[in-house]
Amino acid sequence: MWMRAIQIAFVYVGTVVGAGFATGKEIVQFFTQYGAIGIVMIAVSGGLFIFFGTRLMLMANRLHARSYEQLNAYLFGKVSIVVNMFMFVVLFSVTSVMLSGAGAVFEEQLHMPAYVGLLFTMVLTFVTMLFGLHGILSVNMVVVPLMIIFSLSIAMMNGGDMVWTEPPFAAFFSPFAYVAFNLAMAQVVLVPLATEVKDERTIRLGGWLGGMLLMGILFSSHLALSLLPNLQSYSIPMAEVVKRSLASFYGLYVVIIYGEIFTSFIAGVFGLHRKLALFFRTPIFVLIALLIAMYTFSLVGYNALLSVLYPLFGYMSIIFIFLLFYRKMPS
Repeated sequence: MWMRAIQIAFVYVGTVVGAGFATGKEIVQFFTQYGAIGIVMIAVSGGLFIFFGTRLMLMANRLHARSYEQLNAYLFGKVSIVVNMFMFVVLFSVTSVMLSGAGAVFEEQLHMPAYVGLLFTMVLTFVTMLFGLHGILSVNMVVVPLMIIFSLSIAMMNGGDMVWTEPPFAAFFSPFAYVAFNLAMAQVVLVPLATEVKDERTIRLGGWLGGMLLMGILFSSHLALSLLPNLQSYSIPMAEVVKRSLASFYGLYVVIIYGEIFTSFIAGVFGLHRKLALFFRTPIFVLIALLIAMYTFSLVGYNALLSVLYPLFGYMSIIFIFLLFYRKMPS
C-alpha cells in the first residue's frame, strides 16, 4: 500500500509543478510577494491540495472514470461538453508552452539551439508514452525525489528575514486560485491513475502525501525566495537564489528545471493523447501527430491566445473545485 501511495504522491507533485513552479515565478506571484503572510497562504494551499486532490481521486475511482471528461460530466452535467472542449484547447496550449519552455532551457542555460531541446523532449516523451501510466510513474519516481532534496537544500542554505505586512484583500484568494488552476490541469493524469487503484486507503494516503510534499516544496522555495530584493523583477528568481547560495550546483538546478517541465509536459500529452486516441485506430500515429502539432504551436506566437485563455480557465477552475466540494461523493 505504501509504495503505491508514494507513486501516487510523486505523480501528483510532478504533474502540478511545471515551468512557473520550477523557476519560482509562480511562487513569487501567488505567495512570496506578500511577505511573511505567504507562509499562512502556503499552509492553506497545502490543506486545499490534500482535501481536493484526495476528493478528486476518490470521486474518479468510484465513478470508474477513465478520463477527465467522465469526471467533468459528473461535475458539470449538461455543460460538460463545452467545458471539455474548452479544457482541451487550454491543455493543448499550456502543454505546448511547456514544450517551448524545455527548448528555452536548452537555449538559455545550455547554449544550444532551442530546436534541439524541442526535438529531444519530443523523442523522450514519445518513448515515455509507449509505457502509458507506468512511464509517467517511472519518470516522476526519479524527478520528484531530486526536486524535494534540492528544494530542502536551498531552504537550509537560506533563511530570509520575512516582513509581516498587511497584504491586499485579493491576496487571500491566492491559495484558492492557485490550487484550483493546478488541480484542473492535474486531473488529466490523476483521474485515470486513481481509477487503476483498487484500495481507497491507498488513494487517501497518496493524496495526503502529495499535498504535504507540495506544501513543503512551496514553503522551502518561499523561504529561499524571500531573500531576494526586488524579487518581482526577475524572470527566473529561483536561478538567482541558486547562483547566490549554491552556485556549484547550478548545473543540477538546470537538470531539475528541465525535469519539472518534462513531468508536466508528459502529463498534458498523456491527457490529450488519451482523448484523441478514442477516435483513431492507430494511437502511435495520433501521438506523433500530436507532438508535431505541439512543436509547430510552440514556434509561433501564443502569448495573445494564452492571455485570453488563462483568465477564462482560471474562472472555470474555481467553478471546478466548487463543484468538486458541492457534488455528492458517489457511493
